[in-house]
Amino acid sequence: MFEGSLVAIVTPFKNGKVDASALRGLIEFHIENGTNGIVPCGTTGESATLNHAEHAEVIQITVDTCKGRIPVLAGTGSNSTQEAVELTQRAQKIGADGALLITPYYNKPTQEGLFQHFSAVAKETDLPVVLYNVPSRTAINMVPDTVARLSGIKNIIGIKEASGSLVQVSEIIDSCGPDFEVISGEDALTWPILAIGGKGVISVTANLVPDKFAKLVQAARSGDVETAKALHYELLKLNDIMFIETNPIPVKAALALMGRIENEFRPPLCPPSAEHLAQLKTILTAYALA
Repeated sequence: MFEGSLVAIVTPFKNGKVDASALRGLIEFHIENGTNGIVPCGTTGESATLNHAEHAEVIQITVDTCKGRIPVLAGTGSNSTQEAVELTQRAQKIGADGALLITPYYNKPTQEGLFQHFSAVAKETDLPVVLYNVPSRTAINMVPDTVARLSGIKNIIGIKEASGSLVQVSEIIDSCGPDFEVISGEDALTWPILAIGGKGVISVTANLVPDKFAKLVQAARSGDVETAKALHYELLKLNDIMFIETNPIPVKAALALMGRIENEFRPPLCPPSAEHLAQLKTILTAYALA
C-alpha cells in the first residue's frame, strides 16, 4: 500500500499559521512529479509543535487535495499512548489512508513497552499502521525482534526504518517476511535499502526533487541498477546538505529559496545560520533549483 517514493512533506507557515494555499501547491507539485504518497505531520512537518487543531487541519488539507490520487500516510505518533490513539482515530475520521507512528520519544520505553504501545494503538484503529524507528530523534532504538513481534498484528503493515543500520534493516526484512513493507527513512540509504529488499522511501529531499526520487525508486525496484546507482550519486550532495542543520530547517529554507513556501519556522526551530545558508544556496545552484 505504501510503496515507492513518499515525501515527508513540510508544513508551510505564514504569519504563524498553517499556510493552506502553499501546502496545496506542494502536494500538486508532488503529484505532477511522480511522488507515490504524501506523509503529513511527521518530523519534517514539525509535528512536535503543531497543536491538535493544526494537526487535523494539515491532514484534512492533504486528504482533500490528494482526492484519492495518491495515498496519505498521516503522522499520528506521540510519546503518550493515549494521545497517539486519539490522533490516529482523528486521522482515520478525516480520511487518511494510513498512520505513521513514531517510537515514543523522551520516555525511553523498554522493548516490551514499545510492543505494548504500538499494540494498543493498532487495536484502536482500522487504519494500516506503519511503525517509525528513528533513534537519533527519540533516544530509543526498536530492535528487529520487537518489529517482528509487531508484524504479527494484522494492521501493522510496515516500518519506516531510520536507524542507519543496513544490518538491522536486513534482519527486519528477513524476520518479517516479504509482505511487510520496510521503507527507508534515510535519504542517503534509499538505494542500498531498496537493494536488500526495501519497498520504498519516506524522503526529506524529495520535497525538492520529487521526480528524481520517484525515478530512483522505480529504477531500483525494476532492477535497473545503473540508473539507480547514477541517481544515488547524483543526489548525494543534495541529501547531505538537507541535514547540515536539524531537519526540517535546511529543506524549508531551500523551498523558500525556490519560492514554494514562506521562510517561516515554528519555534524553537529557526532559520539556518548565514554560513549554512550560503552553503545551501551553492548546492541549490549546482542542482539548478534556485
